[in-house]
Amino acid sequence: MDTKAIPHQWQVAGVVSFYMGAALVMVFVNKAVLNSSPDLPLLFLLIQLVLAVLLLHGAARFTPKVELPRIDLQTAKKLAPVTTVNVIGLVFNILCLRGVEASFFQIARGLVLPLTIAVSSIHGHSIPPSRVLLAAFVVALGFFFGVAPDSAVANWRDAPSQSSLIYGVLSSLFIAIHAVLIKISLPYAHNSTIQLAYWQNLGSAIFLAPFILFQGEFTKLFELYHSPTWHAEVFVWGSLVTGVFGFLLCVAGLLSIKVTSPVTHMFSSAARTAIQTLLGVCIFDDLLTRNRIASILVIAAGTMYYTWVKSQESAPSPPRAAPVPQDDIEANAIDMQEKKAPPP
Repeated sequence: MDTKAIPHQWQVAGVVSFYMGAALVMVFVNKAVLNSSPDLPLLFLLIQLVLAVLLLHGAARFTPKVELPRIDLQTAKKLAPVTTVNVIGLVFNILCLRGVEASFFQIARGLVLPLTIAVSSIHGHSIPPSRVLLAAFVVALGFFFGVAPDSAVANWRDAPSQSSLIYGVLSSLFIAIHAVLIKISLPYAHNSTIQLAYWQNLGSAIFLAPFILFQGEFTKLFELYHSPTWHAEVFVWGSLVTGVFGFLLCVAGLLSIKVTSPVTHMFSSAARTAIQTLLGVCIFDDLLTRNRIASILVIAAGTMYYTWVKSQESAPSPPRAAPVPQDDIEANAIDMQEKKAPPP
């Protein structure tokens, strides 16, 4: 037996387990905070963004691997499009999560893969291979299974509203656009994902702050503070936990790129979806209908098929004249979809 394979297997298992755990914590703690403080979604998001910036500064003091960018106006202008799209996507993302059940969240944002394939194809002026289109069709079919009218959901106390579903679709669209813009914007951040994450968190926080004032969320916070029924500890601890875990999720995402394969990522994503659904039912008493089960299974199957197709495309082949490999924009979007809710 290869003795080097054992440590590597433990490393992969550790990274995947931590990545799954952090992603689940993000979704469920976010949902708990939004349930207790539904009038403070933007303030909640701002706290997470500020915490991410502070944690990046702290990490930069302890390790040279975290290199923060030098703040200058020219770079900020070049990164303004990706930052703007990022914060708009985060806002739609958190508004979607506020209005739907935790187990339904993946369904509400089920169009991430089809929309990303469409946006990247339009941007690249290319037509995706037939197998990629098939995967997109399967995922889209799963989404429509989940949002189709269901008599069991119609009378449910937490039936998702039309506005929440619209937020989910818009969140998926902005994730897709963001994936394309990241590829364009990365050179402006010296091809460093850490530096780009720092720019996006800082810029998103600055962009978001005025809207919190316009929405009157600070006034609502003052009113809630004097309300005996408000659970302030849920909001405070939830903000801290999601801020820290959002930062750790970013680190875990970078580690997963180095030590895991697309196939490993495929099965871990499917497992996380199943666990998220079961926890949603157990913790929040979410409703699980046949339509929703079918939707989750079909979306997971389409995503797994897509990941398998991309892994086959990137498999090594005998040396010969071949086109220069391109970045997998769609895979990046799937990865961002898992981090959002909201990520650093």
